[in-house]
Amino acid sequence: MSSPDTHRSIGAGMNEPLIDRYLAVRRFTELLCEPLSAEDCSIQSMPDVSPTRWHLAHTTWFFERLVLAETPGYQVFDPQYGYLFNSYYNTLGAQFPRPQRGLLSRPGLAEVLDYRRYVDERMERLLLDEGGRFSAQLAGITEIGIHHEQQHQELILTDIKHVLSHNPLAPVYRPGKSRQPSSLPSPGWSDFGEGLRWIGHDGGGFAYDNESPRHRVYLEPFALSSRLVTSGDYLEFITDRGYARPELWLSDGWRTVCERGWNAPLYWVEQDGGWLQFTLSGLREIDPAEPVCHVSYFEADAFARWAGARLLTEAEWEVAAEDQPIEGNFVDTPLADSTGIHPSPGNETDPGKPSLMFGDVWEWTASPYVAYPGYKPPPGAVGEYNGKFMCNQFVLRGGSCATTSSHIRRTYRNFFPADARWQFSGLRLAR
Repeated sequence: MSSPDTHRSIGAGMNEPLIDRYLAVRRFTELLCEPLSAEDCSIQSMPDVSPTRWHLAHTTWFFERLVLAETPGYQVFDPQYGYLFNSYYNTLGAQFPRPQRGLLSRPGLAEVLDYRRYVDERMERLLLDEGGRFSAQLAGITEIGIHHEQQHQELILTDIKHVLSHNPLAPVYRPGKSRQPSSLPSPGWSDFGEGLRWIGHDGGGFAYDNESPRHRVYLEPFALSSRLVTSGDYLEFITDRGYARPELWLSDGWRTVCERGWNAPLYWVEQDGGWLQFTLSGLREIDPAEPVCHVSYFEADAFARWAGARLLTEAEWEVAAEDQPIEGNFVDTPLADSTGIHPSPGNETDPGKPSLMFGDVWEWTASPYVAYPGYKPPPGAVGEYNGKFMCNQFVLRGGSCATTSSHIRRTYRNFFPADARWQFSGLRLAR
């Protein structure tokens, strides 16, 4: 199949009618799947990865169960799908075990696509209905569902990258234009003064519940690196035996390194005395100027300690991003077509100002994922969306090359466990 032209027709801007945003996001999900075969869509390469086919069905189930099923007279597509494609909503029933999703050969990809069409047709009718069936509450759930599907668009890409990386043929998901390895000047540092600052969502436009309430934090003076840590920077860490020095690592991080045999970021391959990496456009040479990617919190923290710096906090990141435009290397921008959905070396024009705050790689912060002061999860199933995961996770900020540009905000709080590496995650230094 042909590769998707991702920078067209995503149409998820908040000023567009809800039906247009719904249909555009649903189309974009299927566009991302066009380069994949039915066999590609069925594999689960580790418990954290879900088959593409499951993502296609789960996002559909979300709209069916939380929107359509709340309207009179709706007939579900298949009553058994609730068990198969409910992810973690305990208030909505039992779920098929996540680590075993790859064992499901039925329903097949064709049946899942039929399911999507069935739900889309009824959602379109509902969204166009002028008879009052579509309440403000259902409109709010639909809005959450649109952003939920955008999260799964990114998961489709991160998961299929992990799947394809296990194939010795190093298959290409989407070709990227070849480029010569480049270099960047040494980073500068941006200074930020002390004081009380506001962080969190201000209530304008869509945001997840975990981005609120807006509240004040006191920040000590800090400095922030003008650019992300690059692959070239990280190669120096590897060369200096960074993975063999326990004094650089948190206790759990060192144990993880020893147990799993880590010696480089995920997808890096040492060959003939040099390093290659697997990407969505196949195996390619490491570019020392591009942001390092697919590192865990443990690795990010160890690198920062080795570099004589630290990871920034999420409050520091948000304050630093206040005056930054929300633009960058996202999956629906033209840059993604040239990179093959991969981090790209930045054009650092001002070494005294942070660059690449959005897109390319999610930035690990030193902040544990906890509730903001005064946070209360919303009632019902949507209350399970974020709040119950506020334990044993760390916050990441800024989006990545696999994120859609209309999905990200300055206040957006992503979160993963400290050992997670299969997401497009990198780091920026602070001191």
